[in-house]
Order: sequence, then structure tokens, then C-alpha cells
Amino acid sequence: MRRSLIAMVLLCAAVTRGLAAASEVFEDMASRRVKIPEKPGRIVCIGPGALRLIVYLNAQDMVVGVEEMEKRSPRGRPYWMAHPELGRLPVIGPGGPQSINTKPDLEPILRVKPDVIFVTYMDGKLAEHVQRLSGIPVVVLSYGAFATFEREVLDSILLAGKILGKEGRARQIVEYVAALKKDLESRTASNPRGNNLCVYVGGVGHRGAHGIESTELNYIPFVWTGIRNCAEKVQSRVGTHLFVDKEALLSIDPDVIFIDGGGLSLVLEDFRKHREFYEALKAYKDRRIYTLFPFNFYTTNVETALIDAYAVGKILFPDRFEDVDLKSKADEIYTFFVGASLYDQMAEDYGALGANPPFWDQTRD
Repeated sequence: MRRSLIAMVLLCAAVTRGLAAASEVFEDMASRRVKIPEKPGRIVCIGPGALRLIVYLNAQDMVVGVEEMEKRSPRGRPYWMAHPELGRLPVIGPGGPQSINTKPDLEPILRVKPDVIFVTYMDGKLAEHVQRLSGIPVVVLSYGAFATFEREVLDSILLAGKILGKEGRARQIVEYVAALKKDLESRTASNPRGNNLCVYVGGVGHRGAHGIESTELNYIPFVWTGIRNCAEKVQSRVGTHLFVDKEALLSIDPDVIFIDGGGLSLVLEDFRKHREFYEALKAYKDRRIYTLFPFNFYTTNVETALIDAYAVGKILFPDRFEDVDLKSKADEIYTFFVGASLYDQMAEDYGALGANPPFWDQTRD
């Protein structure tokens, strides 16, 4: 009874705040028109990647509560690693894949009194329902298709930037991404050597960590360096995320394999159980298997995707990336996006960027 009374009081207070404040109307990524209080100062973020975009905007000081999932899994997400102070904030819900597009528990959200709720991977109808129940504006942001990098994420940054008074920073991000993309494409243009290679990436996260069978056809480090994921040869596929079974992977037999850091531990565990499979792969025989930092961890790590693209380029086209020091480039990109040099910490957790995994160091039992 007491919990219900508290919830009702908080709900009434939220509605009163919303009615009293001056507001401006914005169209969110679900094509909803949302009234936002003038100069919002308190926000919460729900769903994969919502908090990441707010940190990119240097607006983390406005965040007043975080999902439990953020606290439970501190590795592999630079926005969280760079700002441990976020871990001291109250929990506003469980988060995680199981919370995608589900009605959140409003009581812990109302308790921290946000002016705006930012949410990802929630349809417009549910967002409208949550907004009506809470009395708090709900703004839907988007990364586009799950576990990819599409224009929607930049549009979401621009939208959140306008709402939070961070328009200048939002434009900087869009321009910086465009500059990196242009640099990568100019270095790898007209690259028949790269186009002729059969290149594969395994271990890509998708609603959780997965092993070597998990790949992404629209993998940004490949797309922006002109590399085709040879998993495209698999006949039966739906969507851009794909699970390639071992028999099919042996049939493809890639020249080069990259292992996403998010799935590296699972790949190493699988190697111990199915060593013969790995030893039969051309990339294993040629020692052309390399590790990358986690591309997708609670959806896309945009800055890490860009860093991984430089690593892919340097490994496959060393002459065209001769001037690129991966550690320096990674720290430049991390510092721009989240305000901290994180290469050493990422390398400690996932191994040096572009290094061989320790397959060949393991002796048979």
C-alpha cells in the first residue's frame, strides 16, 4: 500500500511539473511529436545504447539514474569505463536485452524525478503509453538496425543535442565521424587485393555474447574499408546478423578471420573443445586470425567500430596505413567520444588491438 501511495505522489508531481513548465516540441525517431520542458536538467536513459549517446554529447552530468545492467557489466563499453561516477547513481530498472520494448517499472524512474526519458528500441505506441502513465516526456532514439551503424544514430545524436542544448557538440560528432569515414575510404579505395580476400569476422555480439559462428554482414570496420564479409556466400540468411555453422565456415574457409573481443573468451573456450576445426581453417594455418575490440556491447560502440576499422585497414593494407599507430589513433578517438584514453584498459581486457589470439600458444592436452 505504501509503495502504491509513493508511486501516486511521484506521478502527480511529475504531471504537475510537465504542465507547469515552458516547453518546445520535437519529433523523435519514432516520428512522435514530444513536448520537452525548456532547458531540461535531469534525464534518464533506457535501452541499449541510450546512455552511450548522452555521454557522447558530454551530457552525462544530467543523468540521474542508470540501468542495473550498466553497473553489472562494466567492461567493453567505453562510455561507462570513462565515467565510473555513473556507477554511483540510483538504479532505475534492470535493463539488458530482456527489457527491450517492454514497459519499464515506472516507480524507480519517477523516484529520481527526470525531466526527460530517452529510450532506444521501443516502438512509438509503447513510448506514448509510458509517457502518458509517467507524465514525463519520452524521446525515442535509434541506432537503426540492431548491431549495425546507420544514419539514424547520427540523427539521434543531433536530436538529443537539440533537446539538451548540446547542438554544437552534436555537430562536432557528425563531422568527426564523416572525416574518419572519408579518411578510411580514401586509404582503401581501388583495392583489388582487399576485394579478392575472403575475410570473416566472428564473435560479434547480438543480444549477448557469441562465439566464432556469430557475424554481421554490415560490419562497419569492413564496410568502411571496402572489405566484403565472405559470410555473404552462405545461401540461407535472413537479415544482416548471421550465425554461420562450423561446416559452412569450413566450406567458406576464409583467408583472414577477425575475432570480436566481445566473443573472444567464448572462441577460446570453443577452441579447446574443437581444436581440429580451427586447425583445418586456412586462416589458422597461415596465422591470419586477429582480435579486435568489442564492436557491439549493449548495441554498437560507435567509437570502437571506428577504431576497429583502422585496425582492419592496417592489417589488410599495411602500406596504406603505414602512418597510423593504432594505440595513438584509438586514444584519439576514445578521447573525442568519451573524454578518456582507454586503449590500455581495453587491451588489458581483450588483448592488443590486431594481435593474434593465443591459439598457437596452447599445447595439446
